[in-house]
Amino acid sequence: METYNLLQEFPPVSTETWEETIARDLKGANYTRKLIWHTAEGLAVKPYYRAEDLAKLEFLGATNCSSPHVFNARLAGDWLIREEIDGTDPEQANRCALHAVVAGAEEIAFLNVAVKDASDLRQLLANMQEIPTHFQNAGEPLIRLLIDRLRDRKHPALVSTGWDPLTDPDFAAQAVKVISPGFVPFTIDGSHLEESGATAVEEIGFTLAAGVDFLADMLSHDVDIKRSATSIEFAFAIGASYFLQIAKLRAFRMLWAEVVESFGCPADNAPARIHARTSHWNKTIYDPHINIVRATTEAMSAVLGGADSISVAAFDDCYKTPDEASRRLARNTQLILKKEALLSHVKDPAAGSYCLEVFTDFIARNAWQAMQAIESEGGYRKALAEGQVAKALHSSLAKREEAVASRHRVFTGTNKFADPSEKALDRIEPMSLACECRGAHRYESLRLRSERHAANTGMVPRVLLAEFGDVKMRSARSTFAVSFFACAGFNIVTQLFSNADEIAAFDADLIILCSSDSEYLCMTKELVPKQNSLGRTPPLIVAGRPECADQLRAAGISDFIHIKSDPIEVLTTWQHKLGIEA
Repeated sequence: METYNLLQEFPPVSTETWEETIARDLKGANYTRKLIWHTAEGLAVKPYYRAEDLAKLEFLGATNCSSPHVFNARLAGDWLIREEIDGTDPEQANRCALHAVVAGAEEIAFLNVAVKDASDLRQLLANMQEIPTHFQNAGEPLIRLLIDRLRDRKHPALVSTGWDPLTDPDFAAQAVKVISPGFVPFTIDGSHLEESGATAVEEIGFTLAAGVDFLADMLSHDVDIKRSATSIEFAFAIGASYFLQIAKLRAFRMLWAEVVESFGCPADNAPARIHARTSHWNKTIYDPHINIVRATTEAMSAVLGGADSISVAAFDDCYKTPDEASRRLARNTQLILKKEALLSHVKDPAAGSYCLEVFTDFIARNAWQAMQAIESEGGYRKALAEGQVAKALHSSLAKREEAVASRHRVFTGTNKFADPSEKALDRIEPMSLACECRGAHRYESLRLRSERHAANTGMVPRVLLAEFGDVKMRSARSTFAVSFFACAGFNIVTQLFSNADEIAAFDADLIILCSSDSEYLCMTKELVPKQNSLGRTPPLIVAGRPECADQLRAAGISDFIHIKSDPIEVLTTWQHKLGIEA
């Protein structure tokens, strides 16, 4: 039977035609400034991609990239839902793990359990013989116990640990030579790189370099490369940039295949095993339920990128110990993606996407160069010891934090679109805030300072957004100002006024004038004398950058807020001026 192709009704459109149409629509505006997005990795993201963009991709055309192992070692797109258990007592941790399995978890990660001997290990793993298990903080003694326990087991469920083999290559070599099938005793953990500010290129390049060091170590100890390559798991944190996070996992699989083959082992004999977890860096204590949405997009990136197992953190674990309800929400996020959204039914769904293939190739090419640069200088271990890795991460983190401070990188509910009436102080466990660095911490410090001030004094300074004059400009600047000051938890009131008398009579601790540039000077010259006559002298701020700024200062304006302002500096200054020192 002949198949009718609907697309045959439409004539092909050339790239030149698309570009001509875009140029007309831009009406003289700068194409690059309007439509090109530049990422921290140095990738210039175009507004659209076409088949012709794939023609020069280096890794897309690589010989081994047609093999299934490159993007996913499984026949389908399935993955394991990993549940993290934080208990230290083996018996209690076992109960929590079995409860999680009943509720939908498919793999258990014990984070801090104390296993002193074989008896503790038996107690911990009771009734879990067929459940994949990970021991995050395992040391050499536990690895030895696991080697003994797993030697004659009947159930080949995967067992892994988070132990870093680069810390002791001699022991790592001994372990690899005697491990039984299904035991992955080591993890090369790149997740801390994302948390420390690394770009996707740095994450993949540094992690790859660590993997190369490990294989070289094992080769020097006469360990078979296939046994070595299958004895490690790679761990990554998945951040907020949805498409780049998909691409980085795909890129790593391709590059690891190249590395394994360069050591003389067929890549399909030792595919990369990847565990992904949602990032801690971009979670917030204000508007915390947004963390559920963030974790959902991150988990989707991990799934589409081909992760073998995924952990989704509870939405509230950045400020307290998660309870059963929040842990269930985190677990159910993956269950919905798997059982309802059916993301597990498709293997490498990103394949063939012009955009994602370009992103994947860009990360792969640049990460490979980063790895080669490290290798040429003596390897990852040397770069780490000499501070080269720390220096690169410090630079990247500084840029990322500056983007957050300037609000170019948005944390919804924290540095933009904040709810000034929200309170978080009472729900925070102080020790949780000390555990990790997060991108929102500087804005959260401002909010918490206002909350502590309110708790100590019973009040928060009242900020009036005084709208007047031009309808369009007053509304736009009022919207900007409320978002600006809400980030610090001020008590904000927005009101429309028709004259200076009404503004002067309003009881406020700080007044933001919101109107057009041409109307500010006249209003200020009327308002300041009226305030003085009433004995009300709250500071005045103008929303905008009018050309008559010097005249406005002379007339009594204290400050200006606008898109170029440093929000952290401005808000901190006005907190201090208004007595918020807690």
